[in-house]
Amino acid sequence: MRDAPRAMQVARLHHLPREFTLLHLPRMSIGFKEWTLICDALGTGEQSIILRKGGIAEGRAGFRFQHDEFLLFPTLFHEQVSKLKLPGSTALPTVRADGQVEVNFGVTVEWTHDLADWSAVQRLAPFHLWQESEVEKRFRQDDQPGVSLAFVRVSRLSEPFVFPDSPRFGGCRSWVQLPDLPAESATVRVLDDAVHRERETMIKSAIAGAH
Repeated sequence: MRDAPRAMQVARLHHLPREFTLLHLPRMSIGFKEWTLICDALGTGEQSIILRKGGIAEGRAGFRFQHDEFLLFPTLFHEQVSKLKLPGSTALPTVRADGQVEVNFGVTVEWTHDLADWSAVQRLAPFHLWQESEVEKRFRQDDQPGVSLAFVRVSRLSEPFVFPDSPRFGGCRSWVQLPDLPAESATVRVLDDAVHRERETMIKSAIAGAH
């Protein structure tokens, strides 16, 4: 099991129910591009926030969480291990031999917050895997310091969603249009309600600077 900060292990301090309620999703076709190892952290319940500044293809308006529901599209950025709070020996998943993309998680955004106070961003360190240097680089990347945060509920797809890779999924953009999910797709939440709400309270307290 991957080492993680103590606050990120809140899910492991509770006995999760053996069975989760099966949730049927709309046929989502929006993908959010995120590093593979962050997708894994979200999908195993280690992390419940996404921090984003935006890529060069986001336009003048910059990045926004434009969609309340989306699929996590994993990206194999090879330097990501060195930018995360993980052992240097952590291995990246390999590209599928058949050239297909495999998506395993769906996300519902519960709320968002624009953070322009660096001290507030620093207080969120126990709740994510990014190295502080990587977060600060994003925070200060242009003449408007800040990052966008989303607190999310993550669910695992009942079956991996596999489809052909395409050049249209490339580039420095956050959102990509995907094929429609199969009609029979369903999900199970990766955290139970009690753990999820406890973490939400901790994250809101961190943002506010409460002790």
